[in-house]
Amino acid sequence: MSYKTYTTQALVFGTFDYNTSDRTFLLLTEMSGMIYATARSVRKEKSRQRSALQDFSLIKVSLIKGKYNWRIGSVETEGNYYQRSVNRESRINVVNVFRLVKRLVSGSEPMVGFFSIVTKSLDELSRAEIKHEFLWKIIQIRILSYLGYVDDSKVPKQLLTGSLLESSNLLCSEMSKEIDKICIQGTTVSHL
Repeated sequence: MSYKTYTTQALVFGTFDYNTSDRTFLLLTEMSGMIYATARSVRKEKSRQRSALQDFSLIKVSLIKGKYNWRIGSVETEGNYYQRSVNRESRINVVNVFRLVKRLVSGSEPMVGFFSIVTKSLDELSRAEIKHEFLWKIIQIRILSYLGYVDDSKVPKQLLTGSLLESSNLLCSEMSKEIDKICIQGTTVSHL
């Protein structure tokens, strides 16, 4: 019996050890959403996949859909957002983005638009050397809006589209307080 192989980009959200050298990974993929995939012998020192499959990494991975679960074939690393971050604030916000997505997303359904929102946000966060509190608020609003936890009519359009850096320049202190209220309401509505 042959199994289908899918090659896609993915973000590594977490790892779970089992047996002596195997590991299960929580991955956010473009075509399958949030999935668990196992890799054999990845904890051994001679494993080539070991360095690519670290938390906070963007990878290109070949996934094999088995009868009951996903298996990881080959892996190429495209970067690690945590290691790429320029300062402490950006590393904190990279971790916050991963925590928020892990909290709000579950299940395997195609999320191409959502995946690109998350990766673009992480790209700008890891490179940015400006006030990160505004960037974090805008990213939070975009994620909550895409998942349907925030009413888009209450959010200014310029915050949902365009570059994060341009949007953060538009964010004033009054708008920032309103965005905080919307984010709190969105996370409360999610019940997660």
